[in-house]
Amino acid sequence: MKKEEIPQDKSSLEDKNIRELCYAVDENGEYTTGLSTGWKAKSIALDLTMQELNERIEKAKKAVYNNKKSPIYYFMLRSKMDISILASYIEKRRWIVKRHFKPRVFKRLKPETLQKYADIFEINVDQITNFNE
Repeated sequence: MKKEEIPQDKSSLEDKNIRELCYAVDENGEYTTGLSTGWKAKSIALDLTMQELNERIEKAKKAVYNNKKSPIYYFMLRSKMDISILASYIEKRRWIVKRHFKPRVFKRLKPETLQKYADIFEINVDQITNFNE
C-alpha cells in the first residue's frame, strides 16, 4: 500500500488519540512507516472484542458477589489478562492461580500473596479483600 493510502477510518482508538504504526511504500518505492487511526474492518473486530470482554467482566463481578469466584478473577479480567499472563506476573503456576479463583482458597491467602496481586492490578489490598465494584 502507498503511504497516501494508509487508512484513516474512524475507530474507538481515535478518541483516545492512539495511532497505529503501518508500513507503506513512499513515492520513491521504498518502505517507510506511517500512522493510521484505523480501518473499518479492524475497528469492527476491536469493538466486538471489547464488547465481549466487558460482558465477561460483568459476569465475573456477579460471580464474585454470588461467591462463585474470588475478586482475583474479576481483577484479572478487568486488567485484560488471562491465567497465563497473571501466572507469569505472580510467578506461580497456572493451576495455583486458578485455585486462587475459588473463594474458599482466596480467604486463606497470605497477606504477601494478596499484596503481590494488588501490585499487579495496581490497586490496594483492601480493594481485593473488601470487593465492592
